[in-house]
Amino acid sequence: MNRDLRRGGALLMVLWLSAALAAIAFSVALRVRGELERAGAEREGLQAYYLACGALDRALNYMRYGPGPLDASGRPRWWDRRQPRMALRFPEGDAVVEVIPESSRLNVNFATREEFERLLAALGVEAERARLIAAAILHWRGSELGDFDAYYLSSSPSFRAPRASLEQIEDLMSVAGVTPELFYGGYARAADGAVVRRPGLRDCLSVFSSGRQMDINTVQPAVMIAVGVPAPAADMIARMRAQQPIADFRQVAPLLGPAAVRFRFGGDNIYTLRATARVRRRGSAPGEARRTVAMTVQLQSSVSPEGFRILAWDESTLPSPEVEAWLP
Repeated sequence: MNRDLRRGGALLMVLWLSAALAAIAFSVALRVRGELERAGAEREGLQAYYLACGALDRALNYMRYGPGPLDASGRPRWWDRRQPRMALRFPEGDAVVEVIPESSRLNVNFATREEFERLLAALGVEAERARLIAAAILHWRGSELGDFDAYYLSSSPSFRAPRASLEQIEDLMSVAGVTPELFYGGYARAADGAVVRRPGLRDCLSVFSSGRQMDINTVQPAVMIAVGVPAPAADMIARMRAQQPIADFRQVAPLLGPAAVRFRFGGDNIYTLRATARVRRRGSAPGEARRTVAMTVQLQSSVSPEGFRILAWDESTLPSPEVEAWLP
């Protein structure tokens, strides 16, 4: 009887030990699988990053080549100033490059108080705060007097407003009233429940803008409103060009009204190129990871032997909503 009990206890111990080992093996297998998936996602993300960098280089070359010969449908082989984006295909994946003239943004050093206030209102800033931020920007660049020095001196670390032109758009982050959310933008929920990207000040203002006419295919709706375009008209133009780039200015001139003189096709010689890429898996299935990088480049530069200069590089940028429809 005692022998049977000992045998039963040993069998029970073996069963418990087997169950414990099986649980440990299952936990290890899950962890290994998770690590493999994480490593695969990181590898795919790194591939997408380098693919986006390569797309920027190719797009820059296309812009330097000019339109080139036209195909049977009349489209340029390389790039035309009416072309706001390029869809590029690589053996490893696909990329979309947005071509944004810096002149499509308001020059932060030349914009008026009224333009700042209308722009901030279009970005969802309440009227009183918009007036304060507009006054703070003008005070920062020395255009107007204001009582902001006490605010800056109470900051940690303390500083004084330079009372001079902004040298880079990131200087706005130090201006009274400007928050990271306002500067970088974010996401909001539309009336139909969809999550849409909300632009920020860095999408609408620039230190490189010539202050001349703005490209109708890339200018932000908030900037259109800032220069006098009615809000419903700006929204309608944005929906039109989301379907396809505007090719005939006469389509939108009546909507723009008197502000039509502020717009044109294309820009000057400084552009921001923003590339969004994702890799292609085996069997041509698109990957999950996407990466976006951007650079601001000056074409036809007289101070560079290459004929162009890279003025800024940005890895924290976000693509426009239209890119979703262009990526395979």
